[in-house]
Order: sequence, then structure tokens, then C-alpha cells
Amino acid sequence: MKILNKNTITEFSSWRESADVDGGVMLIDKQTDWTSSDVVVKLRNTLRVKKIGHAGTLDPLATGLLVLCVGKATKSINTFQDQPKEYVATIRLGATTKTDDAEGEEEHVVDVSTLPLDAITNALPQYTGEIQQIPPMYSALKVGGKKLYELARKDKEIERAPRTVTIYSIELMSVALPYCTVRVTCSKGTYIRTLARDIGNTLGVGGYLKELRRTKIGDFSAEDALTISDVKQAVEQHISTN
Repeated sequence: MKILNKNTITEFSSWRESADVDGGVMLIDKQTDWTSSDVVVKLRNTLRVKKIGHAGTLDPLATGLLVLCVGKATKSINTFQDQPKEYVATIRLGATTKTDDAEGEEEHVVDVSTLPLDAITNALPQYTGEIQQIPPMYSALKVGGKKLYELARKDKEIERAPRTVTIYSIELMSVALPYCTVRVTCSKGTYIRTLARDIGNTLGVGGYLKELRRTKIGDFSAEDALTISDVKQAVEQHISTN
């Protein structure tokens, strides 16, 4: 099963032939404002394939690595989904939103200009190892057959059971209040929006996820990922030479 990325894009024709028989994997760098499903639909049409899926959703406002599986490789989606994931997240401290990210309007805004650096550094270790997370209302998680975000948009909030996830590491990369940026390595099912909210609550000032980029899934890196334009160009070149 061949991998299509920045290093192998010049071998697109060979990858395509292999993908038609044995399945193939693509590393895609998702742009902001696209849903993960948007990427799948675009690539299905560009590649003219029937079976294609992604191994792990990214919210529309997030950017970064999507692993796309084509043909028989779709059987490996669960394997890729189970791999540890790395994110770079920028948290806005001193404000909250109903969505726990930048999609919602800011509420409960407070001044954090005097928030000590050591308060932030001391808060982060509390979120390493196995932790309990309450999924955000604005999520695709289903409760009673309904997606939570559908209920949230009707101003309904229901009780959500905590979920156990694992944060393998969390590193403070930079602080420029009211923002701080962290690198997080975590298990499948971790909500970075929830992590941002919880860190803000621990600091007593509130917080929400301002920006998010997924940088790794297992051994795959966003540094090696292709854009949709890269793939489209490779397909056009493949067609013109065959």
C-alpha cells in the first residue's frame, strides 16, 4: 500500500495504478473553513474513485493533517484512527464561547494581562496522563440518536457522560497574553476544544480554542502533506501523459 505525499507526488501515476489494485493512502493538509467531508468529496471527484474516506475528523476552523484512504485501504481507516495524534493549539485565555472555539461569540471576558507565567506552566501538567473530558455540546457526538450540535443550535443542553482520554504530553510553546500556544500529543477521541476550556477554567479566567493545527497522526506528519491543488495538478499531468 503506497503513500502519496510531498516526497512521492512525482510518482503519482505509479501510486494511482497501485491504489486501483491494492488501495492507497494520501496525506492531505486541510485548509481552514473546509470540513473533512469537503476534502473527501473534492478528492473523490478529482481522482474519480468510489471508495475514499478519512481517518479522523478535523473541525472546519482547524488546519493540518488528514489521512485519506482510497480503495482497499479504507479497511485500514480504524488502524490510522487509533494512532496518537499531535496538535498545535492556540488558546485564548480570559474569555469563553458557547462552542469552546473561535466560531462562537466571546463571553465572560476578563483581563489576563497580569496572569503569571508560572500559573500557566503549573496548570498544564494536571492534564497529562489519563483524564476525564466532558464532550462539548457543539460536537458530532450522538446522544439518543441526535447529534449534540443539533441540540446546541436549538439552545438545548443535555448531560454528557465524561470520557476517558489520554494526553501523552503537553508542552507550552509560547505565551503572548491573552494567548498561549501548546503542543499536545493525545489519544483518539480527545477534544482539544475541551482541553482549552478546562485549562482556562483551572486558571480561573476561562478559555477557548482560538486556532488548531494537527501536525501528526502516528508516524505521518503534516510537513509531508499535500494540498488539494497539488493533487489536482498531479492528476491533470497524469491525464495529459496517458
